[in-house]
Amino acid sequence: MFTRPRIIPVLLIDDRDLIKTMNFKNPTYLGDPVNAVKIFNRKGIDELSILDISATKLGKEPDFEILEDIASQAFMPLSYGGGIKNIDQVKKLLAIGYEKVVINTEFVNNPQLVKEAVALAGSQSVVISIDAKKKNDKYVCAINDGKKIIDESPVGLAKKAEELGAGEIFLNSIDQDGMMKGYDIELVKSVADAVSIPVTACGGAGGIQDLKRVLQDGHAHAAAGGSMFVYYGRLKAVLITAPSEEELTDIWDVMCK
Repeated sequence: MFTRPRIIPVLLIDDRDLIKTMNFKNPTYLGDPVNAVKIFNRKGIDELSILDISATKLGKEPDFEILEDIASQAFMPLSYGGGIKNIDQVKKLLAIGYEKVVINTEFVNNPQLVKEAVALAGSQSVVISIDAKKKNDKYVCAINDGKKIIDESPVGLAKKAEELGAGEIFLNSIDQDGMMKGYDIELVKSVADAVSIPVTACGGAGGIQDLKRVLQDGHAHAAAGGSMFVYYGRLKAVLITAPSEEELTDIWDVMCK
């Protein structure tokens, strides 16, 4: 039984550098991802997500060398997304220490990969990433690091992911990415209410109140964020941070009411 909320820092990697983005654009260098993992270890983070945008946008396979370095230093469960195109890559990621694989573009281009991954590792290890944004007052989805809009709704894609056997949805708001002004509650709630598998919300976290709201009002099962945990403060100085035990307890108490 859970006694604390699932709060998941996301480390965004571009060519082995830790970065942040805004609306999936304008990457800003933040530092070394391996060092960030070491700091998160000391802060007692329960899980961590690693997303490599360079693997996706350049069509490269996952950078197993840096991913193995990260896994060797992490004391928490890890998930990884970026450039996953075949089952051999899934096998290798699991072998080097990643508990979950996050599939985005290939979920749309090759749904069979999702079935193969589920058969190999189980539903709990397969996460489908859905990148969504508003266009002409309705939500649309994108693949290829947000660059290609596809004729699918977030709810429709989430239902397809569930039918294929995926165990979780990672729902990313392109509009809110890096803005630190709160999650898109309407988007998150629409997807979370449409499927029975857990939905992790990402995009927009700027503070503890945002985490509370997406978990309570958005019906998300977990709250993920990037900038909130690695890009913090009035002057936007780089700082690795995480919610305190007291803040986590407060969030959990709100969820249980």
